[in-house]
Amino acid sequence: MNFEDTIAAISTPSGTGGIGIIRISGSRAFEVVEKIFIGKKDFNKIKSHTINYGKIIDPVNKITIDEVLVSKMKKPNTFTREDIVEINCHGGMVVLKNILELVLKEGARPSEPGEFTKRAFLNGRIDLSQAEAVIDIINAKTDESSKAAVSQLEGKLSQKVKEARNILIELIAHIEVTVDYPEHDIEEITSKKIRYEIVNVKKKLLDIIKGFERGKIIREGIDAVIVGRPNVGKSSLLNELAGKNRAIVTDIPGTTRDIIEEYVNLNGIPVRIIDTAGIRETEDTVEIIGVEKTHKAVDEAQLVIMMVDAKIGFTDEDYVILKRIGNKKLIVLINKIDVASPQEVSEIEEKLKGINYIKTSIIQEIGLNQLGDMITELFTKGEINLNSEVLITNTRHKSLIDKAISSIDDVLEAQENDMPLDLISIDIVSVADYLGQITGESISEDVTHEIFSRFCLGK
Repeated sequence: MNFEDTIAAISTPSGTGGIGIIRISGSRAFEVVEKIFIGKKDFNKIKSHTINYGKIIDPVNKITIDEVLVSKMKKPNTFTREDIVEINCHGGMVVLKNILELVLKEGARPSEPGEFTKRAFLNGRIDLSQAEAVIDIINAKTDESSKAAVSQLEGKLSQKVKEARNILIELIAHIEVTVDYPEHDIEEITSKKIRYEIVNVKKKLLDIIKGFERGKIIREGIDAVIVGRPNVGKSSLLNELAGKNRAIVTDIPGTTRDIIEEYVNLNGIPVRIIDTAGIRETEDTVEIIGVEKTHKAVDEAQLVIMMVDAKIGFTDEDYVILKRIGNKKLIVLINKIDVASPQEVSEIEEKLKGINYIKTSIIQEIGLNQLGDMITELFTKGEINLNSEVLITNTRHKSLIDKAISSIDDVLEAQENDMPLDLISIDIVSVADYLGQITGESISEDVTHEIFSRFCLGK
């Protein structure tokens, strides 16, 4: 990337819509748009951070491309801290493509994925963890995952990490003074200070990562597969959770032949629900393939939701399925309790001792509200609450904090072994470096490129 260039991209999704946006950023952004925009005022007389009506005109043949609203924003008070123009036009792909081609013809170049956000990072408007939060907001599947990403974008994680890193920087400076001026005999004071401060930093880091498993679930979600014998209500469950007729439901066993999946929001957790073919012995070639896919889905899932027919009871086939699930996290739904007697339901409950189960009736919507609560308990050990907690959701951040804590343990061990201060400082520098990689204060170009390559064009 050449960051002296002026870049442009379509920032709205592909397809037909009411409004489409072309974003332009760089030192020549105003110059480029001035050549193609005709409004009531000359473009160079338009005030910054205002929206102005006009037309995009091809400067060669004077043909009007579209009526537009243009936002002009002068640096440094912009997303990238560069001059930015956003052209709001009608959302047809032909119009967007034609305007973008004009912009490129007049001196801009196509942006690479994530380049606008990368410029915001490199120009010091946001740090690296905040930049990563941008893509998390875009990809958020629930309110809770969106809240966690917004919290990170606001810099709550960065603030905690920087507080810890600043303590380390001060320690390193103190050690250097001690090593460079040994005649002042302050090594003992420095050693006590190191232990006190490094233990304090470790506590801060442990507080940050204590909710990682919950944060990861909120960000990435859970893969859950529904299994059971044919006709126990698997497709009905998927349809009920998804709020639409996603799967075909009939009384004919073997109706579902392939994997069907849908994302649903259960207590703030994004859950990818996978409906599978009923597991049974069959000679139908297509159904056999469906059953094989079911077994594969069970192997890959984080959670198995097994359904049992309350009226028919817990059969030998159900035992085979239960054994096939193995040690996976499991919730059993005793379904169709509306047509079963209390005695029939009780007999199944006796066979499920020690296993998480819920008594349900999909038709009468009984028991389904308990499913979200049970999943929350299984995966997050309690209610998700993001009101005051800084929730770390990114595996990269967790890995770097783990490495930082490991280096802190090396510092404490070196102190116990009476190692010289200059050697101890090497591990303290490592701790500071790992934390700096979270915020981008010490990060390689390759890692930065890999992070921003995950972004979409125009962001």
